[in-house]
Amino acid sequence: MEKKKVSDYMTYDVVTVEAAGTVKDVIAHIRSTHHDGFPVVRGKKVVGYISARDIIGVHPSTRIDQIMSRHLIVADPEMCITDAARVIFRSGIQKLPVIDENDELVGIISNADVIRSQIEHVSPEKVFNFMKTLTKLYGIEPTLDRGLIPVEKLRPTQAKIYQDELEGRMYEIRKGLAEPVIVVRQPGKLIMVDGHHRAVAAKRLGIRHLEAYIIDITEDIELGLERTANNMKLHSLDDIAVLDYARHPLVAITHRLVPHS
Repeated sequence: MEKKKVSDYMTYDVVTVEAAGTVKDVIAHIRSTHHDGFPVVRGKKVVGYISARDIIGVHPSTRIDQIMSRHLIVADPEMCITDAARVIFRSGIQKLPVIDENDELVGIISNADVIRSQIEHVSPEKVFNFMKTLTKLYGIEPTLDRGLIPVEKLRPTQAKIYQDELEGRMYEIRKGLAEPVIVVRQPGKLIMVDGHHRAVAAKRLGIRHLEAYIIDITEDIELGLERTANNMKLHSLDDIAVLDYARHPLVAITHRLVPHS
C-alpha cells in the first residue's frame, strides 16, 4: 500500500527571509502575510528560522542571522507524512521546512497539513486497492474477511517502529479506539500489511487477538511481502526495532547541514 509523503501535503509556495536581512524585514513580512514565522535562507539554502517571539524587544536594525534559531528541524519531501506528524507533535513545533538533496528549500509542512493528511484512515477501499494489486501481480483472486487474528502468529514486514507512536497506539487500544490492522492470510501464515505499531502495542498490553481486515489467499505462493520479511529476517513482532522519532533518517538539523558564517 502506497504511503502518503510529505510532498503530497506540503505547501510549495513558501515565504522566506534572507539571513542578511533585518528585524524590520521580518516585521514587514508578518504584516503582509499574517504569518508568525519564516524559514531563513542564505541563497536557496535553509539556515534557520525566525518567529514573531524572536523579535520581541529587538531593535529593527538587528540582523536576522544574529537572533534566528539555527537548530531548526527540517524534513525530506520523501518522508512519510505520519513520521512528519510524529516529529511536529512530539517537538511542539508548528512548521517543518522541507529540503531537497541539495539542502535547498522546496516547501513547508505545518501541523494543519498533518491534521489534514490524517483525516483519512484505514478503509475497505484501501484494502480493496491492495487486493487488486495482488490480482494484477500474481493472477490470483483474494477474498476479504474481517475478524480477530492472533497477535502471536503475526509475521511483520516492517523492520522498525517509533516509540512515541507505539505509546499512542497503546493509548488507543486501552480506550477502544484502535483501527483494524491489515493482514494477508495464507495456509499457515499471517503476514502483516499495515498496523505494525498497533500489533506491537497489543502484544505489550498482553492482548492476544486484534481486529483485522483479513485478505485470504488460498494459493501457497510467496508474496513480495514475505520476501521482504525474509530479507529483513523478520519472523515475529519481537524482531521489530523500536526507535525514538529523532533518529528518523529523513530528519535533519540545520546547524548540521549549513556551516555558520
